[in-house]
Amino acid sequence: MKPCRNEPCPCGSGNKYKRCCMNSVSKQHAEVFDDFEQIVAMNPDLTLEELNVVTQHKMNECNNRPNTDFCGLSPTQMANWLYASFNELDWVTISTTDDLSTSPVMRYLVLILDEAMQNGGSFKATSKGNLPTKLVKQASDVLPEFAVSRHQTNISISEFSGNNEDKFNALHYTRILAEIAGIIYRRSGRYHVKKSAQKQYQSHGVHAFFNLMLEAATSQYNWGYLDGWEHDIDLRTFWLFMLWRLQTHASVDQLIEEVATAFPDLLLDCSSEERLSPSQLLSTLIESRFIERFLQFWGFVTVDPKRFFAEDHVPRKAEMQTLLKQTFQFNIEIQ
Repeated sequence: MKPCRNEPCPCGSGNKYKRCCMNSVSKQHAEVFDDFEQIVAMNPDLTLEELNVVTQHKMNECNNRPNTDFCGLSPTQMANWLYASFNELDWVTISTTDDLSTSPVMRYLVLILDEAMQNGGSFKATSKGNLPTKLVKQASDVLPEFAVSRHQTNISISEFSGNNEDKFNALHYTRILAEIAGIIYRRSGRYHVKKSAQKQYQSHGVHAFFNLMLEAATSQYNWGYLDGWEHDIDLRTFWLFMLWRLQTHASVDQLIEEVATAFPDLLLDCSSEERLSPSQLLSTLIESRFIERFLQFWGFVTVDPKRFFAEDHVPRKAEMQTLLKQTFQFNIEIQ
C-alpha cells in the first residue's frame, strides 16, 4: 500500500512523501511496492519479521539506485544534499583556498574587520545603521580587481559599487551574512567584531570565516531579500545540486531544465504568477537568487548581463572561476 502524500516518506528522510525529493522518487517507490505485493502473493507464509527484512532490503535497493531525473544521483545522495547540515554533506569536499582575494564577499569582509580592528574592535555606523561612507568607498574601489568587472557597464546600477550601503547590494549582503554568522553585531550605534572573532582573525585571517559565511549564505540568509519578487520559493534547499550541475556544464538553460525535472513541485509553486509561465518564473528566480546574487557575489562564477536581457534568446553560459573549482570538489560517480 502506497503512503499518502502527507505521510512520512518511506525513505526515512523524515519529510512528507510529497516533498521528499519531490515527485521523482515516487516512480521508484511505486516499483518497490509492486515488487512487495508480488513477493507477498508468491510467499504467503512469510512471517512479519521476514516481510520487514524483505521490505527494508527493497527500499535500500531503491534508494541507492541512480535516478535519471536526478541526473544520475540516487535518492539517498539527493536526500543528503537536500537535508543534511552543512558539515554533514557527502560526495563533495568544500575547501578554503589560500587566496580569497577574488571573492567580493570575502574582500568586503576583510574591509569591515580591518576597520573595526584599527579602532579597538568597533566602528561607528551611520544614522540609518549602515556601514560608514569611508568603508563603502573602499569597497567600491576594489571592483576592478574582480572578474565580474568585465561585465560592468553602468557603475550607477552596479551590484558591486555605490555611494552608500543601501545601493551597494554585494556589500550589504556581506554585512548581513557577517551578522547572521555571528562575526559582527551592532549595538549603541556601532558595529562590533565579537571578541572570539577578533582572536580568530588575528590567528588565521579571513580564512577562519569562509565556511561560516558560506553556511550562513546557504542555510540562513533569505535569498529573496534583495529582489522584487514576492514569491516565497526557497531555492536554498537545492543549492548544492544546482552548483554541481552548473559546474558540470556551465549552461544556465540546461540547469533550469534539470531543476524543473528533478523537482517538478517547484513549477507548481511558480504557477501563481500571471505575467510569466511557471518555467519562466523559475528561470528568473534561479538566475537572480542563485546565480547573480549568490554565485557572483562570492566570486564563484560570472555571467554577462546582456545575455539575460537580450531580446533574442541566446544560449546562456556561466563562466566558472578558479575559486569555484578550488572550493568545491564533487566525487560523484554517475553510472
